[in-house]
Amino acid sequence: MTLSMAPIEAWFSQQGWTPLPFQRQSWQAYLEGRSGLIQVPTGSGKTYAAVMGPIAEMLAVQGADTTQRRLQDCVQTVQKQGESENNKRPRRTTTPQTNIQGLRLLYITPLRALSRDLALAIQQPIEAMGWPLQVGIRNGDTASSARTRQLRSPPQILITTPESLALLLANPKATELFSGLQAVVLDEWHELMGSKRGSQTELCLSWLRRLRPGLRTWAISATIGNLEEAAQTALGTGPEPCLITAPIARATAIRSLLPESIDGFPWAGHLGLRMYEELVAALEPGVSTLLFTNTRNQAERWHQCLRYACPEMEGALALHHSAIDRAEREAIEAGVKNGALRWVVATSSLDLGVDFQPVERVVQIGSAKNVARLLQRAGRSAHSPGGTSQVLFMPTHALELLELSALRRGLAAGLVEERRPPTAPIDVLLQHLTSLACGPGFEPAQELAAVRTAWSYRQLSDADWQWCLRFLEHGGDCLGAYPRYRKLERDGDLYFVKEKAIARMHRLHIGTITADRAVTVRFVRGAVLGHVEEAFIGRLKAGDVFFFAGRQLEFVRLREMTAQVKASSKKSNTVPAWAGGQMALSDLLSRHLRAEVDRCSRALAGEAKLNSPELVALEPLLQRQVQLSRLPRQHELLVEVCNSREGSHLYAYPFEGRFVHEGLGFLWAWRLARHQASTITVSVNDYGFELLAPKNYPFEELFELHAEELLDATNLKDDLEQAINLSELCRRRFRAIAQISGLVLNGYPGQSKSGGQLQISAALLYDVFSRHEPANRLLAQARSEVLTEQLDLPRITLALQRLQRCSLQLERTPRPGPLAFPLLAERLNNRMSNESLLQRLERLRQEAERAEEGGLTQYID
Repeated sequence: MTLSMAPIEAWFSQQGWTPLPFQRQSWQAYLEGRSGLIQVPTGSGKTYAAVMGPIAEMLAVQGADTTQRRLQDCVQTVQKQGESENNKRPRRTTTPQTNIQGLRLLYITPLRALSRDLALAIQQPIEAMGWPLQVGIRNGDTASSARTRQLRSPPQILITTPESLALLLANPKATELFSGLQAVVLDEWHELMGSKRGSQTELCLSWLRRLRPGLRTWAISATIGNLEEAAQTALGTGPEPCLITAPIARATAIRSLLPESIDGFPWAGHLGLRMYEELVAALEPGVSTLLFTNTRNQAERWHQCLRYACPEMEGALALHHSAIDRAEREAIEAGVKNGALRWVVATSSLDLGVDFQPVERVVQIGSAKNVARLLQRAGRSAHSPGGTSQVLFMPTHALELLELSALRRGLAAGLVEERRPPTAPIDVLLQHLTSLACGPGFEPAQELAAVRTAWSYRQLSDADWQWCLRFLEHGGDCLGAYPRYRKLERDGDLYFVKEKAIARMHRLHIGTITADRAVTVRFVRGAVLGHVEEAFIGRLKAGDVFFFAGRQLEFVRLREMTAQVKASSKKSNTVPAWAGGQMALSDLLSRHLRAEVDRCSRALAGEAKLNSPELVALEPLLQRQVQLSRLPRQHELLVEVCNSREGSHLYAYPFEGRFVHEGLGFLWAWRLARHQASTITVSVNDYGFELLAPKNYPFEELFELHAEELLDATNLKDDLEQAINLSELCRRRFRAIAQISGLVLNGYPGQSKSGGQLQISAALLYDVFSRHEPANRLLAQARSEVLTEQLDLPRITLALQRLQRCSLQLERTPRPGPLAFPLLAERLNNRMSNESLLQRLERLRQEAERAEEGGLTQYID
């Protein structure tokens, strides 16, 4: 049967559109039975490129079935023509059923918020053309009645999330539900593949492909550097992926707000809210604008600032981040689409493909730290083919202007960051196997073959597989005495979870997203506002006022993990802080930043020109750095040493990003202390790190004698384990692994454990395994994740190898210069004092300026 795209072309024509070449290419590849990845700029029509091929196939099959039924009816009519008219009463004819039965297309999206937009986009042609297809949504927000109805009578197209798909596989009817599945679409694959949610998706797809060997998979990605690896990860070890790209030019216009004067002693956030007047002047009430920040705390503060600075925007200004209640987030998204809301302060909660066509401008507050992230956020404006994204950049400290200049060059070069999938995470595999055992069951040999078709698990060893089975069936070496850890039971050749309580608890905790225990924030009499971390609420007492979800709130009481609050007119600057808020420079942006610093160094030496407005604005600060020390070239590593009343300071500037500098800082501190023991404090930022030792510590002499050792990558892993309390880091990481693998559970809804209870439970298991089963795979996974993800060992290794090739430039300075001052501020921010951070930094800045004028070197009290 030759499949036709005529129905699809007819709908496009009805809209006054012409399908783009990459869309037709995608449809043709799908109808030829191929799988692959589609990468085009945001807002170019990727969704229709991915779904119209499967829809055309469904319509063709439905048309063929209808024709066959009509032929059968004609044959039956001819056979009955010889019967006597009086022999029987005339039979009433019935219209043949033309609806396609069963689930045919599964659309997986990383965010619930995307589901509604996707459903509307797919339903638009279906309703306009009267196609006999149904679109359903299934995620954590779907009502139980709708879920039951979907199992009984599945829609032809189902939009879901990785967690909800895993939950479907834990249903005994999973085999029947997916028996007719023809295609899977993975939306925003670049966002999924770099996390355990991607691993979870890979495992679910491996089971679906075993059930449906001809299943076609199409991934959609907007911005990713390693395109081939991303496609292969989506498709598994099966066919060679078909890569579809399009030369669609998507212009991004970036304009930066420059401060009137640049402080010679910058620190992270020193511009920040002080530039709100410039930002307000640049915003236009009639222009729909998304203002992106990097953290929820920062979003709360900027919303509060704009609310007080622009009272006329009341009702047109909103705040959106993941800690705000879902219903309010949905109302905000609807307000942006219908034009009722003009300005929205947001975090990454609005990064992905929610279609906000009314949005005309994007504001990025602070550096995006990542080229791909800036592209993604820029794509929220002019979200349509051929549009030009308008981005206004507002620095939070002066050195971020260097980052913006580097970002410009990164965009001009057309390069974006790569995403790497995790390597065979055992905790996700344990959860997946338990899900299957709660559902249709699994046969070990068949399932091992299926799991190995998942790209991230292609090299899973027999020993690891057998350990997983023994751990789930018998509780491993340590937990066999506890029935709740003996989850799997044999029934013939298959494994099942037969204990209903275990299955029920497992289904409640499916997922790989772990976070600190959240406390729900609710009005004493009224709606839920969102959630904050338990540690923040634990510091409040009745009557304390804080700012959250765009409201001034007074804390009343804490009851069963719910903070009851009421509206307050009292003023407060207290805003919740959430863990994990700091972002580090990407590897790609670090390279561009080093090139930018090199360009500045050559310009100040008269060898080049400062050819961007950001660098021109920075010239006074750069001149001061050169006067005190120097600006490093690309082939140089700058190290500064100075003394103060605080002690001896060493500042190093690899420009490799915060996480790499954290590892390098502790590594250098430990290696130096081997030669002369001392207590050394480490502080880091994206540009470098500071080592602070007691007075008269001989940093200069030790560096000159042992510079080669400090940059040595030999025995790096062992030295890092000695330099950092690796055991404590592994213990913290194990808590999340224990939750994902099902060792630690939150309890039933309404009876959740506190964060402290979860931590104690995970810590006990960690200690038990460490003593009695040191070869436990989950312990090994915790250690591996700390080294490769938290400490970024591969990148530290590459950084040391690069620095070994650099010329070392040791400078003795009378005081910290412009590059060092942010590191000093970073350390002071983590110290308890009766002065606020702002007061301390302002005092230090004034003393440094007086020291410059008077030639003083001892300036810190």
